[in-house]
Amino acid sequence: MSETRPELPNRQTPFSDAFKAFIADGWAPYPTELPTRLPASEAAVARRVRVSARFPGERLVIPAGGLKIRSNDTDYRFRPHSAFAHLTGLGTDREPDAVLVLEPTDDGHDAALYFTPRAPRDSAEFYSDARYGEMWVGRRPSLEELAAECGIRCVPRSELDGHLAKNAEETLIRVLRDADPALATQLDQVREATEQERREALDAELAEALSELRLVKDAFEIEQLRQACAETAEGFAAVVADLPEAVRRGRGERWVEGVFGLHARHAGNAVGYDTIAASGDHACTLHWIRNDGDLRDGDLLLLDAGVELDTLYTADVTRTLPVNGRFSDDQRMVYEAVLEAQQAGIDAARPGAKFSDVHAAAIAVLARKLADWGLLPVTAEESLSPDGGQHRRWMVHGTSHHLGIDVHDCAQARREHYREGTLAEGMIITVEPGLYFKADDELVPENLRGIGVRIEDDIVITADGAENLSAALPRASADVEAWMATLLTRA
Repeated sequence: MSETRPELPNRQTPFSDAFKAFIADGWAPYPTELPTRLPASEAAVARRVRVSARFPGERLVIPAGGLKIRSNDTDYRFRPHSAFAHLTGLGTDREPDAVLVLEPTDDGHDAALYFTPRAPRDSAEFYSDARYGEMWVGRRPSLEELAAECGIRCVPRSELDGHLAKNAEETLIRVLRDADPALATQLDQVREATEQERREALDAELAEALSELRLVKDAFEIEQLRQACAETAEGFAAVVADLPEAVRRGRGERWVEGVFGLHARHAGNAVGYDTIAASGDHACTLHWIRNDGDLRDGDLLLLDAGVELDTLYTADVTRTLPVNGRFSDDQRMVYEAVLEAQQAGIDAARPGAKFSDVHAAAIAVLARKLADWGLLPVTAEESLSPDGGQHRRWMVHGTSHHLGIDVHDCAQARREHYREGTLAEGMIITVEPGLYFKADDELVPENLRGIGVRIEDDIVITADGAENLSAALPRASADVEAWMATLLTRA
């Protein structure tokens, strides 16, 4: 349910009876042909079956979530909760305040989707409701239209409260709490016979299960990630082609962010996360999203960005690019060290390997490089020991995370299935080591200060190894330079 808004009398002019009579007439009828089934909704059927098997006899409530206030009476663009999208196939802007209910039956669960369908044109909602009204937000689907798209029985949202209260004392109910806290509070009252701590534990188990459901991707999801990576590569190419303009205009990081964002909005839903367009020393700030700095000839640009498709699957790719198209000797030395570490991590990404093996392989290379350069106060082996860790001064983050419908997918999975888990065919992870030598780090030689490098690719675990889904973007320094030269020549 959306956040409560204050009354805004200054924004609404009263409607006369004459207007109300006039506005209802003279409209062409709505199309009678139903829309086609969404491909994403076909893949969601098997996922609901798996959830049903995990929680037999229980009522499961998975909200899409509501609109979030950006300021005053303006909202952020709506994105449904990832678990809701995963189980329904409904992606971009679909449907605020909708709720998927899996009702237990003798042989599994019956799925029903509760949402607010469009109102008739003679209703006040049509012209005066800024949240649902067709005049304000465009034509919304009818119950029949949305059911045709997602393959789920659709019910008016107004009937949800009555259904949730039905047989509440005899039925174990779980709700995805973080998707709609207001609805969760309402259900706490319905489940008042159960202690609050017990209710929260039940709901936490549901959140874990829905997160772990996404650890292994199905064929549809893998193809979506493949497409997202392809579109992301096109976005990176667009950025490179416009680098001279970004340098010329000043605040070039903003220009880079804008160019990639334009491509992402055109090719898919949007960016999958706030783009990091970090030039020079800004690249040493891991989550640099201010993107308000200049691009300068001779600096590196660390671009961490991904296109999110309309199905909400997102790529997550990083390339570190010389702004002028050529690495300096010092930049190349750091870059090649990171590339070697990344390749070691990719080589370790195999079915049956531990998730942590990827990080261990990559960080072993970086610790050895740092020791060879004389930066570590101990040996590489000592730094890599549990009592060491000195190398983390220059590589403080992890090397991998799961990727999918969220950029940091499966985040609520149990530790034994994620960080301490085993890689399996169909899992998609990132491999993204880096080295970051901040400009004010006096333990680093002056010629390396201000150099930050990260290389990140999206890797799907296959039956006998791994595939780099983002391999269309070059990684070797010479290949990066050749690729950039072609694009910059066109510019």
